[in-house]
Amino acid sequence: MTDRLGDLTAAGVAVWLDDLSRVRLSSGGLDKLRREQHVAGVTTNPTIFAKALSDADEYNWQLKDLATRGIEVEEAVRMLTTYDVRWACDVMRPSYDGSAGVDGRVSIEVDPRVAHDSDKTVAEAKALWWLVDRPNLYIKIPATEEGLAAITATLAEGISVNVTLIFGLDRYSAVMEAFLAGLEQAKANGHDLSTIGSVASFFVSRVDSEIDKRLDKIGSEEAKALRGKAAVANAQLAYERYTQVFSSDRWQALADAGAHPQRPLWASTSTKNPDYRDVIYVEELIAPGTVNTMPESVVTAYAEHGETRGDTITGAYDAARQVFADLAAVGIDVDDVIATLEREGVEKFEASWSELLDGVRTSLAAAAQGAGAPNEAAKGNAEAAERAGGNA
Repeated sequence: MTDRLGDLTAAGVAVWLDDLSRVRLSSGGLDKLRREQHVAGVTTNPTIFAKALSDADEYNWQLKDLATRGIEVEEAVRMLTTYDVRWACDVMRPSYDGSAGVDGRVSIEVDPRVAHDSDKTVAEAKALWWLVDRPNLYIKIPATEEGLAAITATLAEGISVNVTLIFGLDRYSAVMEAFLAGLEQAKANGHDLSTIGSVASFFVSRVDSEIDKRLDKIGSEEAKALRGKAAVANAQLAYERYTQVFSSDRWQALADAGAHPQRPLWASTSTKNPDYRDVIYVEELIAPGTVNTMPESVVTAYAEHGETRGDTITGAYDAARQVFADLAAVGIDVDDVIATLEREGVEKFEASWSELLDGVRTSLAAAAQGAGAPNEAAKGNAEAAERAGGNA
């Protein structure tokens, strides 16, 4: 049988799962994906946790204990989610050890409500790092302007970081600068750079969703012909910047001290438009040193019919630039698109976080009354969070 995910891995793309639940952990499903489907990492977000907590009885014993102790809802959320992430880190530990700390990582996000407060973001990152207490953890920090300083400060503490919600090229360059500065400070602080990891989560499908909507509004044949092209072109140009930064003398000095590069991670890779191939955001973004985090549906789809055609990024830079020239020619303001996506991305994760809190609050009340299982209200909160948050 053709091992399509194995071919993708051999082409330099680390396959990560964009999902986590206690059922997936207790059933051995995550470990099976690691062993049989080349899954080498896990990403989470508030939407994922809200759905997991609403769907399973696996959390009832912990909810009951938390309710009995009178734990407040925000602390309860952290106890529940860090429990799962700690367990997932242990499941993925063979991948971490086998890759010398490059893969086998599991991400947990800081409270997105503090995305515009650098000091609070760093404080929460440190608290989560301590709570999970696993070397293969990533702390997810949004790439807002305020988040950039937090990324540097967190890395300087020796804490590994997944930078999330990157949509535009200039912000991506700023993220890489924050990474380099953080490692330089970590080195000055005496940390072992070989133990510090980082990925930069560059969102893909949401770019097409927003630009396609604007192209449809323009309505010309030239505009319609550009539908479904922007997201891949954007990511391809991001990879070009990655290769430039990580071939610099500045980076080489850090590499000589044991540092690993901050890999670009393609996030939001499920296809939102049913007219597009379901694995387009995997097949068109293959290049060495990248990560693609996928919901299980995309992992399965690629295993069934994905095509690994070698590097589909490096030779595409000129064509990608032409896509953006053509978008500008039909009236698409790409800067406004990127600003809109960043603002909405933070807002959606904030909404998902609020829904997660509401769901846990409801479940704690039910547990305190002896009902145990999350009720329909909690499930409704989770469904609302899933609609608001999307993946990655």
